[in-house]
Amino acid sequence: MRRSSLEFVHLHNHSDYSLLDGAARIPKYVEMAQEMGMKHLGLTDHGNLFGALRFEQACHAGGINPVVGCEVYVSPSTRQEKQTSGYKNFHMVLFCKNETGYRNLMILVSKGYTEGFYYKPRIDDDLLRQHHEGLIASTACMGGEIPRYLIAGDYEKARDKALVYNDIFGEGNFYLEVMDHGIPEEKIVIEGIKKIHAETGIPIIATNDIHYLKKEHARAQDILVCIGTGKKMDDEKRFKMDKTEMYFKTPEQMYELFGDIPGALENTVRLAEKCDLVIPQPGPILPEYVIPEEFENAQEYLKFLTWEGIKERYDEITDEIKERVEFELKILLGMKFEGYFLIVWDFIHWARVHDIPVGPGRGSGAGSIVAYAMKITDIDPLKYDLLFERFLNPERVSMPDFDIDFCFERRGEVIEYVNRKYGHDQVGGICTFGTLKTKAVLKDVARVLDIPFAESNAITKLIPEGKAPDGRKINTEVALEIEPKLREFYDRGGAYKELFDTAQVLEGMNRHISTHACGKVIGNSILTDYVPLYKDQKTGEITTEFTMDIIEPCGLVKMDFLGLKTLTLLKNVERLVQKINPEFNVDSIPEDDEATFKMLSDGKSTAVFQFESSGMQDILRRAKPNNIEDLIALNALYRPGPMQFIPQYIEGKKNPRSITFPDPTLEELLTPTYGVIVYQEQVMKVAQIIGGFSLGKADILRRAMGKKKIKDMEKMKVEFIAGAKEIGHSEKHASGIFDMLEPFAGYGFNKSHAAAYSVVAYKTAYCKANHPAEFWAANLTNEINDTSKMTEYMESARDEGIVIEAPDINFSDKYFSVVDGKVFYGLIGIKGMGSAAVDVIIREREANGHYKSFLDFLERVDLRSVNKKVLEVSIQSGLFDKIDFTNRATLLHNMERMIDHVNSIKEQSQFGQVSLFGDNQDEITPQLILEEVPDWDSKDILQIEKDNLGFYFSGHPLDEYRSYWNKCTNLKLDQPGRASPDKEYTILGMLKSIRTTMTKRGAKMAFASVEDFNGSIDLVLFSKPFEQYGPLLLEDRVLGFTGQVDLSRSEPSFKVKEVFIPEEMREIQNSEIHIELDERDFMKDELVDFRAFLQDRNGQSSVFLHLKRPQNKVVVKVSGQITIAANPAVLQEISQYPIVSNVWKE
Repeated sequence: MRRSSLEFVHLHNHSDYSLLDGAARIPKYVEMAQEMGMKHLGLTDHGNLFGALRFEQACHAGGINPVVGCEVYVSPSTRQEKQTSGYKNFHMVLFCKNETGYRNLMILVSKGYTEGFYYKPRIDDDLLRQHHEGLIASTACMGGEIPRYLIAGDYEKARDKALVYNDIFGEGNFYLEVMDHGIPEEKIVIEGIKKIHAETGIPIIATNDIHYLKKEHARAQDILVCIGTGKKMDDEKRFKMDKTEMYFKTPEQMYELFGDIPGALENTVRLAEKCDLVIPQPGPILPEYVIPEEFENAQEYLKFLTWEGIKERYDEITDEIKERVEFELKILLGMKFEGYFLIVWDFIHWARVHDIPVGPGRGSGAGSIVAYAMKITDIDPLKYDLLFERFLNPERVSMPDFDIDFCFERRGEVIEYVNRKYGHDQVGGICTFGTLKTKAVLKDVARVLDIPFAESNAITKLIPEGKAPDGRKINTEVALEIEPKLREFYDRGGAYKELFDTAQVLEGMNRHISTHACGKVIGNSILTDYVPLYKDQKTGEITTEFTMDIIEPCGLVKMDFLGLKTLTLLKNVERLVQKINPEFNVDSIPEDDEATFKMLSDGKSTAVFQFESSGMQDILRRAKPNNIEDLIALNALYRPGPMQFIPQYIEGKKNPRSITFPDPTLEELLTPTYGVIVYQEQVMKVAQIIGGFSLGKADILRRAMGKKKIKDMEKMKVEFIAGAKEIGHSEKHASGIFDMLEPFAGYGFNKSHAAAYSVVAYKTAYCKANHPAEFWAANLTNEINDTSKMTEYMESARDEGIVIEAPDINFSDKYFSVVDGKVFYGLIGIKGMGSAAVDVIIREREANGHYKSFLDFLERVDLRSVNKKVLEVSIQSGLFDKIDFTNRATLLHNMERMIDHVNSIKEQSQFGQVSLFGDNQDEITPQLILEEVPDWDSKDILQIEKDNLGFYFSGHPLDEYRSYWNKCTNLKLDQPGRASPDKEYTILGMLKSIRTTMTKRGAKMAFASVEDFNGSIDLVLFSKPFEQYGPLLLEDRVLGFTGQVDLSRSEPSFKVKEVFIPEEMREIQNSEIHIELDERDFMKDELVDFRAFLQDRNGQSSVFLHLKRPQNKVVVKVSGQITIAANPAVLQEISQYPIVSNVWKE
């Protein structure tokens, strides 16, 4: 593009940080400004500064002066007032002249969200007067106050307001803005602006209100707005951007439009020349931590806490401990990080004092003995051979980063403590941006273009996962290249071509803002001294407008407060066990418990943190761990990449003679992991032992290898070989070891993190092995709001012999509890109970003993809290079954009369009437005689259980049909997405929610759903099968169906071909058994043994093995000589075989 010599720059510009109202990325803006020779460039996103820092940095990197701005919304009255008629807000553009202006703009934008939000983040004239210094303002687009008055024909009001703003911002800092996109009203504004200029001398600037970079992207911008407003392109009532002129025009094009307005174009350069902003990047500034008076400074206090902690942690303080402590203190004090350690220690200490569970560590922080001494972490780095340099590298200065796990339920209390300590205006959340990713943008654009959902779903399913064969990241363009079926859609033209073309323009752009799940920032002063703020209007949470990767350079300190359910679980187990063993402490359990390792070696790790997957259960059965070090290694290995070394690890554990070492000097380092490099720390140690590197330098090498920084690696390889030669190694040997390290540096896992999480895993395993009832009760409490997870855990617990009792008014607590080894259902898990009612029930029971009957219960509890709705669900859920021999239906039928009876007694008691007659109460209170009614049948009771508890508790409506389900079906409804769309399946289940409709040809068809023991699926009966089988389709009836699974929509459905009553269903003799094997390479002996195992289970069903490979999944039919039985017992045996990750019947 030709560089222009004309004086003009674009100032009023929107990027994708205007969130679905800007189809332009910041880097592309800079590129186009460079191509046109513009020395200045503006950014004025709607109401925010989300992209300001990235824009400023990109401009400076590209040799362009950034004009950082914002198109703000100004309230017609005050920012607090919410207008119900007339103008809700006016637009105004603000530009930063300097750092003072930037700080004022941060305050204005922040207050727009925190004080003035009404549809948009609004400010007002009062704020502008307070915070105008260092800012330049312009009148904006047709949404601006002055343009609106001009369009309305009120010239005097427009002129007067221009003078007001000229006074607020000062002479030379307020501009009248003109733009021309071919909209008739813009002509009115231009003429009015020229007249105001003539009368007042206020200068004019010409802008183009850019929303997209190229003219041909106008349609994409229009579609983007539709995505944001939820409209379709053919909706006549939607907001439309009909014109195609809001793009990055050349100076020549702008001169054609505004060359007749003296100064309008040149003034853009004059304005930009007034702006000279470098956004301050001081780096993280720690808030001041107030230390006790008896200490001179923070360094002395840190040393005191450390050595006091060391005395508490270790019975004997060895030279090794002393040296490690002194080494770490020297580094972290030299780096001035004592304040950071004290801040983290303070809120963790507060949590521990307030009995809030804290994790033993997370990430590399567990490698610090100072952190261990201060109880920031709970992992002894000497015991597990963890490296401080992996956490804080003395040769690469960077902020330490403790990620802290807290009890999931009480994490908020810790955050609130930090808010109170440092001030709510100095603590905030961190924003994140959701983007238009490949599949998401295709679905969004398809909806706007009214492409049928089934087709858009089919298109997105064709997008390849992972990377392209040549290593490129998958996006729309690459997917079109490598997937012929997608190209077929594209070649259809019309809406389909537009779908892919538009997706390529919009892909990767910001879609929405949200809040980082666990990140918080703390400032040394109020946050708006460092960054602009955003307020989530739904949650009320205040966050930074900058993302996590750029906030610390701005002066803030980032902390991660994570909620870990497992810590909550362990605390709940501890409380339950302490009811029978008050001395039990989950932090004091033995680390060599035989029962725990026996359970893990048997693969019985369901619900054990980090080890519950079927694949991990297989690894446990094969590896037979017998200490925590084994768990740490398996935890580190069981992930993509290092998983390939698991067989070698297991073989080395079983057969030490098979272990080999790359060099004899590495034997001590690699013996604990049987010759396999498992951890990043081992990579660092190898570089130290062989290459003579310091551990700090070794960490830099590890990072370079892990991130594949080729130039850095080449340089360090030379240094590595030189160091190895000095020690006595040959160049060839050193080069070979260096090359060997590279993949391990990428695969290797952080041992500090693996150790911390494996200790937590061991604790959960110990609880399961030694206190199974309490373990399962705590798990069910943890998942009390997740019906599907509760159902899964309930089945798992029962499979392991745990008795789970129904809700009981005298034995159930608020949450799941244990009485005499039995788990009792938690009252809060009953839908409709409410926390207040449960508290009243339990408080009365604890104060005055068990309830003797339903009447006794009514007399004792406050019926204002325990209202009729609570009583109704309590009766239906069987809460009184053990104390009232009346059936549930009779109790519910008489409930109102019983309440009236009790209220009558209470009233008489209040007036002393009962006491006048002594024990002869019946003389004034007639005896209550219940009206008996038949109890509900078993099906009704099961349905009531599901309604009140979320699942069937005492049985399942299909129990009497289980034999048909086992023998006659080949598709279970928990994973219908695994089905083949061209294959016929048989299912059985209970029919629900039948709905009939008419086809376009006037024939009847039906939709319904059916549920079996595992899940449910929607049914579709087209006119022919509906006509034939319609009379069978009754709600709650158990039926069998044959048909095909339709996978074209987001949720699979079942197209019915035939309908049967269960007794008519045929046993499936020649079904297929599909076995999915673990994702790894197998030893020959393992496959030979598995073949023999299958042969011993002879039957009529063919066997298909599903083998996962790096690039795809291979399905292999086992030789016809091996056919097996397809009964549930055999399938259960196969599912538990060590190398099997899944099995199903088709």
